[in-house]
Amino acid sequence: MARANSTPALHHNNTFFTLNSKSSNSIFFSHNKSLSAFSSSIFSSPTQLHSHSQPSHPCIRITRVSTEPVEYAPPSPEFNFHKEIARLKSLKSKLHDCRTLKEKMNAMESDYRVKSFFDYRRSSFARVLEGENLNENELYLLKCVVAAGQGHVLGEFGSKLKGVEFNSGQGHVLGEFGSKLKGAEFNSVRNSVKSTLYALAEMIEMWDVNGGGKCEDLKGEEKNSLRSLLKTLGEVEQFYDCVGGIIGYQIMVLELLAQSTSEGQNINWSEQANKSLKYQLIEIHPPNVLDLSEDVEYASQAALWGIEGLPDLGEIYPLGGSADRLGLVDPETGECLPAAMLPYCGRTLLEGLIRDLQAREFLYFKLYGKQCITPVAIMTSSAKNNHLHITSLCERLKWFGRGRSSFQLFEQPLVPVVSAEDGQWVVTRPCVPLCKPGGHGVIWKLAYDKGVFKWFYDHGRKGATVRQVSNVVAATDMTLLALAGIGLRHRKKLGFASCQRNPGATEGINVLLEKKNLDGKWAYGVSCIEYTEFDKFGITVGPPSPNSLQAEFPANTNILYVDLPSAELIGSSKDGSSLPGMLLNVKKPITFVDEFGIKHSISGGRLECTMQNIADNFTNMYPSRCYKDVEDELDTFIVYNERRKVTSSAKKKRKHADKSLHQTPDGSLLDIMRNAYDLLSHCGIKMPKVEGNEKYVNSGPPYLILLHPALGPLWEVTRQKFQGGSISAGSELQIEIAEFLWRDVQLDGSLIILAENVIGSTISDESGEPILQYGRRCARCKLQNVRVLNNGIDWNSGDNLYWKHDVQRFEALKVILHGNAEFEATNVAIQGNRVFEVPDGYKLKITAGNSGLDAQMRPIEKELMDSGTWFWNYKIRGQHIQLSLNEL
Repeated sequence: MARANSTPALHHNNTFFTLNSKSSNSIFFSHNKSLSAFSSSIFSSPTQLHSHSQPSHPCIRITRVSTEPVEYAPPSPEFNFHKEIARLKSLKSKLHDCRTLKEKMNAMESDYRVKSFFDYRRSSFARVLEGENLNENELYLLKCVVAAGQGHVLGEFGSKLKGVEFNSGQGHVLGEFGSKLKGAEFNSVRNSVKSTLYALAEMIEMWDVNGGGKCEDLKGEEKNSLRSLLKTLGEVEQFYDCVGGIIGYQIMVLELLAQSTSEGQNINWSEQANKSLKYQLIEIHPPNVLDLSEDVEYASQAALWGIEGLPDLGEIYPLGGSADRLGLVDPETGECLPAAMLPYCGRTLLEGLIRDLQAREFLYFKLYGKQCITPVAIMTSSAKNNHLHITSLCERLKWFGRGRSSFQLFEQPLVPVVSAEDGQWVVTRPCVPLCKPGGHGVIWKLAYDKGVFKWFYDHGRKGATVRQVSNVVAATDMTLLALAGIGLRHRKKLGFASCQRNPGATEGINVLLEKKNLDGKWAYGVSCIEYTEFDKFGITVGPPSPNSLQAEFPANTNILYVDLPSAELIGSSKDGSSLPGMLLNVKKPITFVDEFGIKHSISGGRLECTMQNIADNFTNMYPSRCYKDVEDELDTFIVYNERRKVTSSAKKKRKHADKSLHQTPDGSLLDIMRNAYDLLSHCGIKMPKVEGNEKYVNSGPPYLILLHPALGPLWEVTRQKFQGGSISAGSELQIEIAEFLWRDVQLDGSLIILAENVIGSTISDESGEPILQYGRRCARCKLQNVRVLNNGIDWNSGDNLYWKHDVQRFEALKVILHGNAEFEATNVAIQGNRVFEVPDGYKLKITAGNSGLDAQMRPIEKELMDSGTWFWNYKIRGQHIQLSLNEL
């Protein structure tokens, strides 16, 4: 396999951690389990690390939690992280030894927090719960919450026990009711004095004038809140069973937070390593990559492997994220929407993913004459009604003509958001903790739990490609096909698609990981470091200097190839390895609105894991050190390409007057235009080049060119359909058709070609479901020696949203093809606002007439209804695909 030249390494040793770049510095770091879990479970506090070979190198601190002063207040002095962790670990150990729910209940009731909360005035409290008909498992879940130190979540119960006195140690349970005093500002609900005063005020307000400890039943809304809470708790308890359920979740939260609050304490890393480390030495190197832009011949061959292997591949979309930065709202209902529903270039982002997939399937059909429907697994969540919206979209579009059985939707659980100061769950109102998805890394365990791997096997699949919905260019040209092709051909376990890292981007990096075990053996594998972990390595988030360490590592884009049996093995493990890359990111403020409409902003986060760090489980073992010669033999690999062919995301809303377009829909559209320029300018089409983003901050793009991916998707295929002509600045070109010919077309204005049957037509299967048949009754269009001239887009309109393809036009030439309709224009100039609409079963020819245009509409011969009067013939010649035009 051809590889790019290697670059210097990043070294990690037992005691030292220093940088190694081209200046031959080194980084040494102790490690216990995997790259993604540096210092997360062994060391309870960060340590100061000193240079091994360069005494002048600045010291850096290692902390597991990424922190930033966002309305941050230090934890209460009386809160002891280590004491609380020890208590919970003891309880977790007891629960682990229990075999029945009854035994677990007995173990839980031995915890002093549970006793204090549930036993005091038991008769009143019991009557509230009995009125809800809670079963034993539901009671157990509530006790888990209390045992985890989160009794304040159940604060509503306290309000139902009028006149009841709680132990002094449970003041925080009532403290939540302080939020009912409208107009009060809270930055820290853990302030003990404030909590006590608010609790007292609440108790006085609610005191029964007749005295006594009167018990009230829960009302309708309260019942719903309780039931919703129990559902969330049940999902957390079940999904995180591999780490101890709710109790284990809270232990991990506190362990990570404890490290962030223990700065300044020194640890003897050598002693710790001797006691508990699996690994004696860790080094991180910039990885060798297969550069698709450099080794074009091998890249073409790899892409062909990907096409040939399409029947062995599945597709995985992690769509469960909350996408808060996108700020997408339904304009009619005001409802917050998930990223998959973003209307981008005329369709939702999810529709864009399926279009890209169908383009690859259409290419497979054209080469091999066989139908191939790829099974698609989509991880959703309940955040912003994500699962409901995605399901409804698929149903409305009739499952994209692929059949319901080719989709598997599985919903990831939501997890509690915690305060950065002490790990307390954030509560918006009684019995309603703030919850968010727990990161895309849950996908492997969830896929195993929900039977997704078995479902893929039932469809005959061996591997899968993984991509995120916000990355709109991931399927450009050969990147995705080459990634899958190499993975299948060489039986790899995991592959990354990578590119140059964008300065300042919130994205991780890919690395070659080298580990020396305590038994003397060496382990190697490609992995990644999330941007939230950069501070541990002295890597800055801002723009790198030319010789900086940051510049040497390629970007992690979360475009993956994965071997399904290998991923299933990790997802089915009964320990924390099934949740790779566990982290707690509190760099971004958590904002929420309470039940009284008061907006809060605190420093916090939720426990997350990262899907790409499954790579840490796929290292290869060697008896001696050999990293310079080992990468071609590893189970993990990286393909590399130009950045705009790999990643450009529409993941955050552009703010008014914001000068940066990075990761916005506006910026990603410019990358699509740059790709269009690279594609078409090599076909002899003259057109202006797209300049830097700064030129378009206050204006639209230089033109709009939107091409259906089935025109390729490989650029060497697309380029054979286009030849000669020009596209003027300010023009618009939209081609929604696959069987298309462009020869010497001059475009100055708007040209829009729309077809119903872009890549085929549907027929009903035995159950009545419409199934797309590739190549059957496709629409067709030929343009030869044509000049299109009209006023096109009104570029001065303030209503234009270019990334939505929602624009105002003065004029346009539109060709609308119904069914298998065909359109041909030869040796003509078409000016002004024109619409040519061709009905199903007809062919319209436009030529030059004596007094303007000559239009001839004729029915297509019956024997040519399915195949059309002409079509492109695809043939593999060596490592390339050649097209020839067949006229019938």
